[in-house]
Amino acid sequence: MVLDINHRNMIARRAAREIYPGMAVNLGIGIPELVADFLPTEWNVMFHSVNGILGVGPTPTKGEEDVHLFNAGGAPVTIHSGASFFDSSIAYGMVRKGKLDVAFLGALQVSRKGDLANWIVPGQRVYGIGGGVELARYAKKVIVLMSHLNERDEPKICRECTLPLTAKSCVDMIITERAVIEVTEGGLYLAEVMYPFTLEEVITKTDAPLIISENLQMYD
Repeated sequence: MVLDINHRNMIARRAAREIYPGMAVNLGIGIPELVADFLPTEWNVMFHSVNGILGVGPTPTKGEEDVHLFNAGGAPVTIHSGASFFDSSIAYGMVRKGKLDVAFLGALQVSRKGDLANWIVPGQRVYGIGGGVELARYAKKVIVLMSHLNERDEPKICRECTLPLTAKSCVDMIITERAVIEVTEGGLYLAEVMYPFTLEEVITKTDAPLIISENLQMYD
């Protein structure tokens, strides 16, 4: 399922609520790139990119892009005052040392145990696994931002991943256009349902058991 910009922005806006002032955060390719647009600049959140930037800012206005500033996915970015630049070995060193508070990643599938598959569909062209393995394993918190269904309208939240794994038991939270789901030792905990979807629509389109919060929230 291909999400329109309104749904993508809704996911990014909800994801931004998981960030607090002073955090170091990595934004993966796709929907995660939008998260920076929904944070107050005075929070001094340092966005990290594995191509060698700490201090990535919001998406530049169209026509005002700097051809020398782009993230790991090749998309143009801005930078905050105090940003720093370094080579990829330093960038990955920050990840492996556990310096990132949160990593927002896209996904092809997430299992009920928090296993992540996000780097390849067998038989399709792939440009490389990138920093997904390190980010999934070493970030203090891993939050997946993705569509609830794939292009064939099949659930991307599964009992078991059928695609090659990026990392096992690494995902802490899943945010889609339909729901906010926390990955716990007891299973997948449904915390919020996104407007205009219903609880039933979330359950029927999730291929894994859900534990329904007693304080289930409707997020608009």
